[in-house]
Amino acid sequence: MSNEPLILGLQSKGRLAEQTHDYLAASGLAITGGQGREYTGRMRGLDNVEIVFLQSGEIPAQLEAGNIHLGITGEDLLREKTLDMDACMVLLKPLGFGRADLVVAVPRAWIDVRDMDDLNEVCTDFHRRHGRRLRVATKYLTLTRGFFADHGISDYRIVESLGATEGAPNSGAAEAIVDITSTGSTLTANHLKILDDGLILRSQACLAASLTARWSDSARRALRQILDMMQGRSRANEFKLVQFASGGSKSMAQTLAALEKEMGCTVQLDGAGGSLHCPTASLYTVMTRLRDAGCSHVSVAQLEYIFEPQNLLYDDLITRLNGR
Repeated sequence: MSNEPLILGLQSKGRLAEQTHDYLAASGLAITGGQGREYTGRMRGLDNVEIVFLQSGEIPAQLEAGNIHLGITGEDLLREKTLDMDACMVLLKPLGFGRADLVVAVPRAWIDVRDMDDLNEVCTDFHRRHGRRLRVATKYLTLTRGFFADHGISDYRIVESLGATEGAPNSGAAEAIVDITSTGSTLTANHLKILDDGLILRSQACLAASLTARWSDSARRALRQILDMMQGRSRANEFKLVQFASGGSKSMAQTLAALEKEMGCTVQLDGAGGSLHCPTASLYTVMTRLRDAGCSHVSVAQLEYIFEPQNLLYDDLITRLNGR
């Protein structure tokens, strides 16, 4: 068991698959394979990692069953496709792409329906007048039921959507919908509006780890490397490398101490100059403070990685795994 590889499940095709490959490559974790009819691949530079390419809805199920150690897919699917997500997996890291909102939407013509309380009244009135329950079309049965229950709505019926959910009200298949949206333009084109409190979930692509998989020593080492590379790249994107020549200013030490304390800069001195890691948003302020302290030269470069002594994502997951 100690040498069993780490298995990472990735979506086999689609926009999210392309974004996932781009993200991993930018983190120094390029994927090979997965072209055409290939169902497996490798992670360049990590011999103890195997890639399996799956349909998006399969990734949560495989994580839940413990057949894969890690998976990357939307949080909406991870929460929808598992019976108890928090019991079988850990959402290690949101990845910043594949963003979409899961929302409740109704016809724009329902001018008096603005929130979930209004929808509850409509459901009750609809049942009384038509002798049947108001229909809600969705692919997200579990999340819809939970959200409606939280708002005290029970007098409705879910219609499972197999096609374009946003077209259900116009076709007469349902009166309202629960669907995923990125910009809202498709909902607008179908004469629908999002309820003011109808946001169920702000979803994005996430790296998830299985709590039910068998984590060998080799898999744990691979996990640490993957998380270090991801975190190192992510942290580097938040900072700039500022190099400076101090010019012999007596106030330099005081200025650098203030920058460390006030702006979270990490300073390293080298002879008559030095360098610091500066939060990108504070770059101009830091440069001005250095210049005012007498620096004769300030240059800025983009960092590739910043590796910290500890990786809290890794430590927290190992603690969970060891406690099972």
